[in-house]
Amino acid sequence: MIELKNIHSLSDFKRNAKEFIERIKSTQSPMVLTVNGKAEVVVQDAHAFQAICDRAEQAEAELRALKLATLQQDINLGIAQLKNGDYTEYDSDSLPNLLENIKNRGQKRLAHKNESI
Repeated sequence: MIELKNIHSLSDFKRNAKEFIERIKSTQSPMVLTVNGKAEVVVQDAHAFQAICDRAEQAEAELRALKLATLQQDINLGIAQLKNGDYTEYDSDSLPNLLENIKNRGQKRLAHKNESI
């Protein structure tokens, strides 16, 4: 989170760059630089920036893994339902109801998950 004390004008930063850089390194906090009173850029220690990038990459990898696991679980459920005959065949007359049925099943699954939390 950026604190108010870490918001400075670009002109002030230019005049005192060395001191500002030392402060950024010592606090590991980013600094917002303004131009005409509007936030324009953020200056941050390279190591702190790399740590943020690493955490973002890790979070993306974990999200991909969760999505893949969920997809695999759904595929396995579908296979099991097909094997058990637990499915509904749709034709041109009943196909419009398919989306509504999917939404209803999804809402039931969410409600069930929320109850178990």
